Amino acid sequence: MMYFRYTLILSLLLLIASCNTDASKTEVINVYETQLFNDVQLAAIYKDSKTFVDLVPKETYTILEERYLLEKDKDGFDLKAFVSENFMDKSMASLEFKTDTTKTMYEHINSMWDKLTRGPDSVIANSSRIPLPKKYVVPGGRFQEIYYWDSYFTMEGLLATGRRDLAKSMVDNFTFLIDSIGHIPNGTRDYYRTRSQPPFYSVMVNALAKDDQNMILYYLPELSKEYDFFMKHDTIDRPYGASQHVVQMIGGHFLNRYWDAGDTPRPEAYKEDTHLASDLETQEEKLRLYKDLRSGAESGWDFSSRWFLESDNFSSTSTTSILPIDLNCLLYHHERLLAIGSRLKGDMKASQYFNTKAGQRQRLIQEYMWDEEKSFFMDFNFKRAERTNQLTLAGVYPLFFRIASKDQAEKVKDVIMNQFLKEGGLVTTLNNSGQQWDAPNGWAPLQWIAVNGLLGYGYVDEAKEIITRWLALNEKVYKDTGKMMEKYNVEDLTLLSGGGEYETQDGFGWTNGVAIGFKTFLEKLEEQEQE
Repeated sequence: MMYFRYTLILSLLLLIASCNTDASKTEVINVYETQLFNDVQLAAIYKDSKTFVDLVPKETYTILEERYLLEKDKDGFDLKAFVSENFMDKSMASLEFKTDTTKTMYEHINSMWDKLTRGPDSVIANSSRIPLPKKYVVPGGRFQEIYYWDSYFTMEGLLATGRRDLAKSMVDNFTFLIDSIGHIPNGTRDYYRTRSQPPFYSVMVNALAKDDQNMILYYLPELSKEYDFFMKHDTIDRPYGASQHVVQMIGGHFLNRYWDAGDTPRPEAYKEDTHLASDLETQEEKLRLYKDLRSGAESGWDFSSRWFLESDNFSSTSTTSILPIDLNCLLYHHERLLAIGSRLKGDMKASQYFNTKAGQRQRLIQEYMWDEEKSFFMDFNFKRAERTNQLTLAGVYPLFFRIASKDQAEKVKDVIMNQFLKEGGLVTTLNNSGQQWDAPNGWAPLQWIAVNGLLGYGYVDEAKEIITRWLALNEKVYKDTGKMMEKYNVEDLTLLSGGGEYETQDGFGWTNGVAIGFKTFLEKLEEQEQE
């Protein structure tokens, strides 16, 4: 089986290389630094900046750039017409379906899996899409490629409805990406290659391993490669020194931050990033902001006051200065799973090494990220050498991964129920900044993390209350719109969610997965109560 897997990967890589041979001879420019790209994005031909980067050029960008520079200053030149003539829309058609009002929300979700399933992908010359060898589920709406951390929550819904083969295919696709690119990118577009997303690969593998522990051993090589990607760094010779994703703490051990290798406007949000940086005085300040915006996108929380240095000032985003509680909890889990996998392999030295690393990380999380006064876990700004003082739902990750003590878990539970719980579920932060990862919005993945974190410490009634409110809101919006949404307004149930760089999307992969997972839990709980 292992031989077959790598044969498949090699074959696909050779196929991609052969299909792009001619293009590679002429494609000598950075697409996203061309005058054509700059002018189209800043002209806002499309309402959504992502639309243009997903179009497929009919010829290489080198040729199109030359053509554009020759024609753009001619009388009567029409930029939109030029784009229409030279680019094709090869994206999957937006979801078009008629809601069957006789179906329940859960029946609707089950009917949506096939509509959201894509792949295996064919290779399209000049496309920004990174093709995948197996089937996968996309989020929906504008997101017509697979996304990294979305997929774990989608998988939980697939597993709950008996679609294990499709869930495993998604993990196999991420395995292919690790082996071919060196990491799992934000999503399967070439403009996402400079960054990843919250590293849920180990959590996905663990979900598969619940029925077959050999899955850990099977995916161990890629678990190791992904860990190396997040831990790769140059020499750091001082406390609070940083290199790539890694920051040295007092005592010489490491914690991690979100970090993107680029320092230019994000291609898929070029207009928005350029506009935000326009008031900054120096090029150095602009490059810093671009990197922090990119790194904020790696966090999945794009965007949130969580990353602001100044309250309600989007341009003060400083993601790379912050050690996030969620990222470090995820890497703690990754280290624990590497320890288990190494033990299964018979490599006790490696198992002890990763257990030691996980123990060190747990101690650092406790030392730097637990705030006794506020009774909550929070991010740490290593450049200021202080906690960010921002309460966010990321603070429940230590419960999800069993890092918190029982006393801490009880205190976190009280904060969640007293401050975060709203009529429609848990709000993301306590700050209404206008950003989509702030109040009044609630997001399915954070409901899942919080609920399962509470259940891990025995807070069943509290978890059930959150589930009940969240599902009631999902069902209300479904009844009103016939759709499952990317995010929800949990404070005012008469309004849909808002904020962010694009309109609220429907589909929607992780909302579907969490809803099905929660319904399954409630059914099991009811069965237990009847016994």
